Amino acid sequence: MNTIECDLLVIGGGLAGFCAALSAAEAGQHVVLLEKTAQTGGSSAMSGGCLAFAGTDLQRKHGITDSSELLFTDLIEVGKGECDADLVRLYTDNQLATYEWLRTHGVVFSDVIEAASGQSVPRVHNVDPADMVRLLEQTARATGKVDVFMGTRARRLLRSEAGRVTGALAEQAGEVITFSARRAVLLTSGGFVQDRALIHRFAPQYDNAVFIGGEGNEGDGLRMAWALGADVRDLAYIKGTFGKHPTDDNNHHACLVVYKGAIAVNQYGHRFVDESQSYKLLGDAVMQQTYGVAYQILDQSIMDSGDNQVRILDFTRRLEEGLFVEAQSLEQLARLIEVPEDVLLAEVSAYNEAVRKGEAPAFGRRHLVHQHGQLCPIERAPFYAYPSTAAVFGTYCGVVVDTQMRVQDVFGEPIEGLLAAGEMIGGFHGAAYMTGSALGKAAVFGRIAAATAGTE
Repeated sequence: MNTIECDLLVIGGGLAGFCAALSAAEAGQHVVLLEKTAQTGGSSAMSGGCLAFAGTDLQRKHGITDSSELLFTDLIEVGKGECDADLVRLYTDNQLATYEWLRTHGVVFSDVIEAASGQSVPRVHNVDPADMVRLLEQTARATGKVDVFMGTRARRLLRSEAGRVTGALAEQAGEVITFSARRAVLLTSGGFVQDRALIHRFAPQYDNAVFIGGEGNEGDGLRMAWALGADVRDLAYIKGTFGKHPTDDNNHHACLVVYKGAIAVNQYGHRFVDESQSYKLLGDAVMQQTYGVAYQILDQSIMDSGDNQVRILDFTRRLEEGLFVEAQSLEQLARLIEVPEDVLLAEVSAYNEAVRKGEAPAFGRRHLVHQHGQLCPIERAPFYAYPSTAAVFGTYCGVVVDTQMRVQDVFGEPIEGLLAAGEMIGGFHGAAYMTGSALGKAAVFGRIAAATAGTE
C-alpha cells in the first residue's frame, strides 16, 4: 500500500479547500488535496458566484455604508438566532481581510448586487465562481507546495493510538492509498445534496424538491467525521431555495423576481408569504403549497429592473428561454397559468393599494428584500408569471467546529488533528440563509483552518 506524506491533508476541491491549500502553502506547509471527481470546483463552481463582504471599496464606490457590525447583526437576524454567534463573529471579523486576499490573488469582483437575501444594504460581491476556484487552484499549484490528486476518494480517517487524526485512506482507480498528515486533516468535502437517503432522513419535506449540487456531494466527509464521534448541528434547517423553475433542467439557478418587487401566489391565486424573507424560508413556504409550486407575478417595470450580470436576477435570459409566461393583462395571465382570475386580480389590487398608501401588504412585507428596497405596484403591461418551486442547492449543516475550525466530538472536545470548513460545517447559518454567506464562509473559514493547521 502506497503512503504519501504531507503537512496538511485537504479532502475536497471546492472554494474552501483551495483557499485553505493556498493559505497553508503561503505559510510554508506542504499540502495534499484530494478531489474524488474528475474536476475541481464542486458546488462552489456551480453557485451563483455571490460572496457577502462588508466595508469594501466597491461598496464605497456606490455610496453604500456598511460595516462588519451590521453584517453580524443581519446574519444573526436571518439565522433566527439559531446560529453560533462566535462563528458569525469570526466571519465578520475576518471577511474584509479575505476579500482583499482574494483580490491580491487576482479574483475580480464585477460589482455589488443590489437585491440579495437577508441584507440591510447591498453587500453581495459577484464573481464567476468556476473561474475563481480555477484561479486559486492554479495559484496553489504554482507555489510548488500543493499536490492535487484527482479521482481520489477518501474512505476513512486514520488515528494514532492516542486518538489523534493522522491521515486518511483513499481510493484511486481501484488502488488504496494511505495519506499521512503531520499537522492536520481538513475536511472540505461539501454537504450531501446528492444523497437522497440522507436528505429524506433529516428533511423529508423536501423529498419532492429539485436537487442541484456538485456530483461529489454525497456526505463522505460527514460520515468520516461521524465515525470518530463528531457532533453535528443544523440538520433540522436543511432548506431549498425558492425560485427554481420546476420543469427546466437546463437552468441550474433560481430566479428571484420577488426581490425586485414581484409577488408569489399559489395554485389558487393567493399570496402566501412575505416575499422579502430569506429565499430559504420562501423555499419552506412554497413546499407547503399544493404541488410545491407557486408563481412569481410581475409587470414590465419589474422585468426591466433585472440584472443580466447576476444569474438569479437575469430575467431577460429567462424570458428568452421561454421560462416566463407573458400576457397583456392580468386576466389573460390568470387564464394562462390556470389560477382563478378574480382571486389573482383581487390579490394584485390589494397589494397595489397597500403599496400606494405606504402600508404593509398582507403577511407584513415592507421591503423588496430583508430591510432593503421600496415596494412597487404591479400595474404596467405586459404582465409575467414565473413558475417556481424550491431547489436544494446545498445542505449547509454538519459537523460542529470551534473558532479554530477544529471538529468537536459529542462531548464538546476537539477531535485532535481534524479540521473542517465550507458547506460541511454546521452552526454558521442557523435557521435561514444570507446570499453570499456560503461562498463567503468557505473562503474565510478555509483560510482560518489553514492557520490552525500551522500551529498544530
